[in-house]
Amino acid sequence: MYKIAVLGDYDSIYGFAALGLDTFPVSEPEEGEKKLVSLAAGSYAVIYITEALAGKIGHAIARYKDSLMPSIILIPGISGNTGKGIEGVKKSVEQAVGSDILFSNN
Repeated sequence: MYKIAVLGDYDSIYGFAALGLDTFPVSEPEEGEKKLVSLAAGSYAVIYITEALAGKIGHAIARYKDSLMPSIILIPGISGNTGKGIEGVKKSVEQAVGSDILFSNN
């Protein structure tokens, strides 16, 4: 059975444990990159990563961009939303639909 992981700073991710998700707090980008590789090689189908951490390990995340698993999803942390998560979803939708669904001619 596949599992779901949450990766980022402790304060941003500890609440996800109450939802039954596996949390992996990291404090350094190098530690986060190693943990991401380890989780991706394991039985994790979905890995949520805080936007702050993702901004520091983008090259490691890019390795999995075209893979079916794991699906890596950026989430805001306690420091706020950087917009990277929304931007990633928007790009995925544009590829699937063929246009920008948020664009308005009004």
